Amino acid sequence: MKKKASIYIFIFVTAFLVSGCGLIGDRSDNRSPETQNLTSIHIVISNLGMTFPSGMDENDNPYLSYIEEKTGIDIQVTIPPAEVYNEKLDVIMSSGNLPDMMHVYEPVWFGNYAKQGGFMALDDLIDRYGPNLKEKIPGEVWERVRYGGKIYAVPSLNEVSGVELVYARKDWLDRLGLKPPVTLDEYYEVIRAFTEDDPDGNGEDDTVGLIFTSNLGRSAPFFGAFGTQLNFWFERDGELVNGNILPETKEALMFLARLYEEGLLDREFPLNLQNNLYEKIENGKVGLFSAAWYDTRGPIADNMKKDPSAQWIALEYPTGPKGHKGVYDKDIIRGYNVIPAGTQNAKAVIQMLDFIASDYKNLKLGFENEIWRMDKGKMVIDFEKHDEHLYRGIYQSLVDVPDPVLSKERLDSLGDFQLYNNLEMIKKNVIKNEFYGIPTPAMSMYDKKLSGLQDIFTKIIMGIEPIDAFDTYVEKWKQEGGDEITKEVNEWYRNKTVQKLGAGLDE
Repeated sequence: MKKKASIYIFIFVTAFLVSGCGLIGDRSDNRSPETQNLTSIHIVISNLGMTFPSGMDENDNPYLSYIEEKTGIDIQVTIPPAEVYNEKLDVIMSSGNLPDMMHVYEPVWFGNYAKQGGFMALDDLIDRYGPNLKEKIPGEVWERVRYGGKIYAVPSLNEVSGVELVYARKDWLDRLGLKPPVTLDEYYEVIRAFTEDDPDGNGEDDTVGLIFTSNLGRSAPFFGAFGTQLNFWFERDGELVNGNILPETKEALMFLARLYEEGLLDREFPLNLQNNLYEKIENGKVGLFSAAWYDTRGPIADNMKKDPSAQWIALEYPTGPKGHKGVYDKDIIRGYNVIPAGTQNAKAVIQMLDFIASDYKNLKLGFENEIWRMDKGKMVIDFEKHDEHLYRGIYQSLVDVPDPVLSKERLDSLGDFQLYNNLEMIKKNVIKNEFYGIPTPAMSMYDKKLSGLQDIFTKIIMGIEPIDAFDTYVEKWKQEGGDEITKEVNEWYRNKTVQKLGAGLDE
């Protein structure tokens, strides 16, 4: 992947890759005289794949100093290595040498330790020291981090409601005399033509109509056309059912298997990583794909620079035979700030998080008149400074509470890449996951095993396994923990339904 594409992803995606080393250290000897008498807290966080300018690190940079100055808190930061982040958090939790706060991303991990009593209940602390947290984080989100009626995390919110929408080469459509597709049948015809009818006009058989990445990445709109999404929960006849075992998923696999058999879906998709996807798009080999909302500033922009005749447009989501369309939504929670039980500095942690929630502009956008400025009512960004100081997101993302107005200004200031429009289009077409509680005990036990079973989907698409292998998968999924998970999910669903009915009666 090109460096510019990597930088772009860091701007817009919480790519939960971290680097660094060490568990819990001590920097007290390096503290300046000004911080010697401050309350000191130790936090364990991700670096989001960011790097620091020369001479700076996670404990020595202007944005951390800004937070310390404004809060009167000395903050010691530890960043575990990327490849073993969750494992390091496990080691920390069992070490007896606990930090004052940890930022975690996995809801299963959070749920496990919350149920084990590993975290401090935060209700009273938030009431006393978190006015901005209470104001800016919606009540329904706080419900998501409760266990036994108590709050056990300060959540960070996702800035976007979804990720994927379909983009296609408009110049190829025009050259072949095709209209932008809407129905699944029309999509099939465009994908076929982009593969077989020499859309780039070079006389060679070197294009592909549709591309995925490994593990069926970038395939969500095509499952959406059949009214399903992988690993989501849907209401059917008053019960929640996992999308992986719905008949609609079998229908989607049949459609995709047809594309693969006819050579219309990239043959290499099971091996494609994101960099492979980017390279094929940039080099003009791909006519249509499910783009991340920020790809217009990445591989699509790179393709248009390389080929000035290339034009791309966003398409309507493919509408299936029963009128279904859409794409998975993003969970509203992107991360959890937890305070290990027994911590003595919980008050200072909440005060730090409350300040981060209150100062979206400086921490999200960077310092005004250094990273950005307003000129005639429009935000103007110094991109060199902006990219140099992307590391500020390490701290800001601890409590992301997006401001819609500032978000639009920021996205528009990045250039004419349709970023805001892309997000608005996705927002109108998201398919909701009906289960959003703390992961159930059975999920903690069986999730990894059940995830491994999904390999059969790729084999079905490739023709290695017949379509009826899906039925065998469904039975195996149920037997190896799926039924137990489904039972627990529906217990949660019934309780939520009763709570909603009760709330309605109270009104």
